[in-house]
Amino acid sequence: MSQSTASQGAPLGDPNHAIDLALFGALGDLAMRKLFPALYHLDREGLMPESTRIMGLARHEHDAASFRKMVNDALQKRLKSGEQDKQSLERFLARLDYLKLDFSNVEGYDAIRQWRKGSPRPMVVYLSVGAPIYGDICRHLQASKSLDDESRVVVEKPIGYDLHSSVEINDAIGEVFPESRIYRIDHYLGKETVQNLIALRFANPLFGTQWNQNNISHVEITVAEKVGIEGRWGYFDEAGQLRDMVQNHLLQLLCLIAMDPPSNLDADAIRDEKVKVLKALKPFVGEALGRDVVRGQYIAGTSDGQSVPGYLEEEGANTQSQTETFVAMKTEVANWRWAGVPFYLRTGKRMPEKLSQIVIHFRQQPHYIFDPDQRGIASNKLIIRLQPEEGIALQVLTKDSGLDKGMRLRPGPLHLDFNSAFPKSRIPDAYERLLLEVMKGQQYLFVRRDEIEHAWRWCDQLIDGWKKRDTPPRRYPAGSWGPVASIAMITQDGRSWYEDY
Repeated sequence: MSQSTASQGAPLGDPNHAIDLALFGALGDLAMRKLFPALYHLDREGLMPESTRIMGLARHEHDAASFRKMVNDALQKRLKSGEQDKQSLERFLARLDYLKLDFSNVEGYDAIRQWRKGSPRPMVVYLSVGAPIYGDICRHLQASKSLDDESRVVVEKPIGYDLHSSVEINDAIGEVFPESRIYRIDHYLGKETVQNLIALRFANPLFGTQWNQNNISHVEITVAEKVGIEGRWGYFDEAGQLRDMVQNHLLQLLCLIAMDPPSNLDADAIRDEKVKVLKALKPFVGEALGRDVVRGQYIAGTSDGQSVPGYLEEEGANTQSQTETFVAMKTEVANWRWAGVPFYLRTGKRMPEKLSQIVIHFRQQPHYIFDPDQRGIASNKLIIRLQPEEGIALQVLTKDSGLDKGMRLRPGPLHLDFNSAFPKSRIPDAYERLLLEVMKGQQYLFVRRDEIEHAWRWCDQLIDGWKKRDTPPRRYPAGSWGPVASIAMITQDGRSWYEDY
């Protein structure tokens, strides 16, 4: 619904999807930077039912008025020109309330029960807090009789530090909420391009019939971060890039690329196929651990022409840290569809660009008739860009124009840029889509428990291998694409990273 339609008094959202949202950690960075802007946009677009209420919960002293002012200030900083109007903003802020709460003290939770008393709406509990206290909050909500049989819980990653801790946290949540009412967020799954990947694969015979080892030579997945650790030393040095990015974001993207067609679009049908991919991922053992995996750690360099410190020079750094800020690897999905097709994954901090993309490299024609010196470019590539600009491009080969060109080939894209293709439509943020699906009670964009645990099993064996080898991460200058070894890893297969950014 457009802004003008919503602001003229039309019904807001489906009344059956109205909720009471209890947002724990409401003063945190995630809430102010992502969640409140997403909720505001849902309201502005007419997708939030009129009776929906939002309670912010945090440990600091505020009343409803001061809390609304904080949210309003955060929205003013983050909304673009034309994305706010007075009526929508006033309506959204009027939904907000605030409760100071010591999350560890069960007695304070009675105020939530009183807030909920008599409400016909299901409660959604959003835990924008550290995973170690998920269980305590869930148990206190249950003990205070704040929940009912329709209550749902939304939890943020990372869920655990390894398989053991993940099981403990999920067990604690599962004591209170059944799996059908647990929504584990990986915000990449809410991105428009990721959802289009499902449509691209399963609605288009052009790709559906080619999506296998007979036609695809290899796949690249790159998630590059331009920033360093941004004051998150305490968390990041314990986690590292493998736990922080590979275990969730990259493996989720790999699953969507590699999974077989689900029987339908139901949540469990899609997630069943993703679990099959995780089970089929080859582990890194023996020589493969040194040959097919590269760990890196950034040293001082430049970013946007400015000098930036190395990882060990960041504020509060442990100068002896061996934590990786970069990981590149070659892995394989050991099943009939993908046998022999390498998947190259890389992710790192202090890269030259902020970039998330998937590149599908199709095999060359078996018989080549054009200029021999152009054989290296004679294949098609499907480039799926998640950020910074979402879009999909298919690189095809055509004849170069000109009377003097002969049959020289020229690569060029058939390009779908979402911003250009839908100029009157704002591309919704991932959290908008995810929050909307929570309101609807639909789980297909969320991660099931067994997905997380299979991902941890695969990562844990890699981490254990690193510990046994006790090899320090390779250094790379900030502002580069990682250690030289990551280039050598793919070059030894006669390939290179796609870097036509």
